[in-house]
Amino acid sequence: MTKRRRRKPEQIVKLLQEGEVMLAAGKTLGEVLQKLEVKESTWMRWKKQYGGMKSDEAKRLKELELENRRLKEMLAESELDKRILKEALEGNY
Repeated sequence: MTKRRRRKPEQIVKLLQEGEVMLAAGKTLGEVLQKLEVKESTWMRWKKQYGGMKSDEAKRLKELELENRRLKEMLAESELDKRILKEALEGNY
């Protein structure tokens, strides 16, 4: 069993570009995946998510996803606080 690696978006974009170059040079998908040490499902997921992006765009996408998650958490906390205050004002505690 191989060790699972976490790659940064910039690394993924670079690997996708390398893979596309190898495919254009006539290598098979199997050879490319073996050289890059990724599974086909990973390759397809990466292509779907990062295909056609530049490394700085992929990095920005990841930053925006993290910021979005943080903002959603803040909104959920705020809504909970509102609900608690509303119930306290109505005397339902």
